[in-house]
Amino acid sequence: MNIFYKSSLAFALIAFLGSCEKKAQENTRPPAEDAKIVKVDAPKPAPAPEPKPEPVRLDTAAYNKMTAHMVNGDTTGRWPVKHDYPLVGAVLPFKRVISYYGNLYSKQMGILGELPKQEMLKKLQYETKRWGEADPTTPTVPALHYIAVTAQLLPGKGGKYRLRMPFHQIDTVIKWAREIDALVFIDIQVGLGSLQEEMPEFEKFLALPNVHFGVDPEFSMKTGAKPGTVIGTFDAADINYATGYLAEVVKKYNLPPKMLVVHRFTRPMVTNYKQIKLRPEVQIIMDMDGWGPPAKKVSTYKSFIYPEPVQFTGFKIFYKNDTERVGMKEAMQPEDVLKLRPRPMYIQYQ
Repeated sequence: MNIFYKSSLAFALIAFLGSCEKKAQENTRPPAEDAKIVKVDAPKPAPAPEPKPEPVRLDTAAYNKMTAHMVNGDTTGRWPVKHDYPLVGAVLPFKRVISYYGNLYSKQMGILGELPKQEMLKKLQYETKRWGEADPTTPTVPALHYIAVTAQLLPGKGGKYRLRMPFHQIDTVIKWAREIDALVFIDIQVGLGSLQEEMPEFEKFLALPNVHFGVDPEFSMKTGAKPGTVIGTFDAADINYATGYLAEVVKKYNLPPKMLVVHRFTRPMVTNYKQIKLRPEVQIIMDMDGWGPPAKKVSTYKSFIYPEPVQFTGFKIFYKNDTERVGMKEAMQPEDVLKLRPRPMYIQYQ
């Protein structure tokens, strides 16, 4: 191999190596100032799911304690009535309801329509406080008990011997109740009609959590007689329809339990009481509805309410019929009524 070839080869090799070194330097050169560097963050971990709140449950220990207080030492085994616990939000037996009963069109049907609004509400608050003082173990809550369907001596357009009040009257009572944080009861006297005809008319009111219901067997005229000529009656089947309807309302609108007041002062006013169904969505109150001197009222309670237990009991006090009509100076006092077994959890003034 001649020298020229060797020199050429060496020159070519040097040139090749220089070219490679130049490219290597270009590849390691820092980026230009206007070059953008994109920083990629690592993916953030998903947040831990929030713990689900514990479902609100009925305080069964408190329920049992208040029930024992209500029974007031009865040892016959009749009371308390065995049943499933109510839904959360039940009023009874945690509180005693003190209600004013009546109709806004009549001063004769009860204290609710007899006195001007402010005077009536103030008097109701006074009575509610008195009952709380007489039994400090049981808190009290006021209520307005409005007769929304009244029995009539004339058949009326439908021939049912009953008259439905305009809904704006119920709206008024509900508005009044809000002023003193009171409950509301809608009461019906079906005449020659039925609960199936009347109850659905009031669904929009019963959809409210503070509105409850009452039915009056005295004016349920199953024989076709005119209201007021004989005492009417409801069977267990009627009461079961009422509680079933109320239970469906509770489920539909996700409400606390409804209370159902059933007025009673004779045995035939409620038949087949053992067939009355108890439901967690409804609390049934059998209300001693008779008037007269204290001994007669207590006897009625012991004769028709106590021996046929359903669930809870009530007691009505008449401002006039229990005094003026029977020659008494004053109506029964809370301390007198609280001696009963079981203690009534619903008190109604008329």
